[in-house]
Amino acid sequence: MDRRHRRAGLFLRGVAAAEVTPEPDDAGAAAGAPATARDLAIPVRYADERLAVVDKPARLMAHDSGLARGEQDFLADRLRAQFGRPVHLVHRLDRATSGCLLVAFDRDTARALGEQFMTRAVEKTYLAVCRGWPEPGEGLIDHPLDGGPGKPEKKPAQTAYRVRATGAMPWPYREHAESRFALVECTPHTGRFRQIRRHLKHIHHHLIGDTSHGDGARNRLFRAHLGVHRMLLHAWRLRFAHPVDGRVMVAEAPLDPAFTRALAAFGWPLPAGSISSEALR
Repeated sequence: MDRRHRRAGLFLRGVAAAEVTPEPDDAGAAAGAPATARDLAIPVRYADERLAVVDKPARLMAHDSGLARGEQDFLADRLRAQFGRPVHLVHRLDRATSGCLLVAFDRDTARALGEQFMTRAVEKTYLAVCRGWPEPGEGLIDHPLDGGPGKPEKKPAQTAYRVRATGAMPWPYREHAESRFALVECTPHTGRFRQIRRHLKHIHHHLIGDTSHGDGARNRLFRAHLGVHRMLLHAWRLRFAHPVDGRVMVAEAPLDPAFTRALAAFGWPLPAGSISSEALR
């Protein structure tokens, strides 16, 4: 058995030539049906009087900005209505990214949590599906990045990665008889604009579903064969110290149906999704 197919003690496989019938990513919502309060509710992974960890859906912008381009629906507005109180977004996720996002209910808590992000005391772990099999299977991408549109100055940027799984599909591409993909765990040490997406592009293992920095041909393969239209980047785990009593909080967000469908097609096991705390040591 080829050792390159083994990652983290797991044997991972591609499926045979049978294709999956494409389905809408939001299969539960009827096309054209008006949104209800339940449809607009954001899943909450943890909440207390000071803060909450919510599970941001893919394709929902976190807040209004110059990138909104006429968008009217924002996570921040939904959360204010849902919690019935002021909400401060402590950090950001790209519109196409799903998963854990930390919010505070007052300015003091937001400031304390913000300081943890500034000092890199918060650990953020993402799951990503990329093209190819990154080698080595674990490493650090150390490549400066600019701040995005209108911010040309490049600053240090580092992303640690670990390949959790590899697999191949019988999808011919150019001279190759199959297409290879990997499930990668990414931990950014800095917080630059679209950092993980741009770092994966830098090492030539483009993120699947990324229409700005990805590989259009591979994106089309996932849409055509698996019915997956979203960007496959998920903020899976968030680890931080509670600003009130110092408890270490570990929140995890489960994958949505589209991301789950992609992993199932390769036979890759789903990660756990939970919330826990432990005494700060």
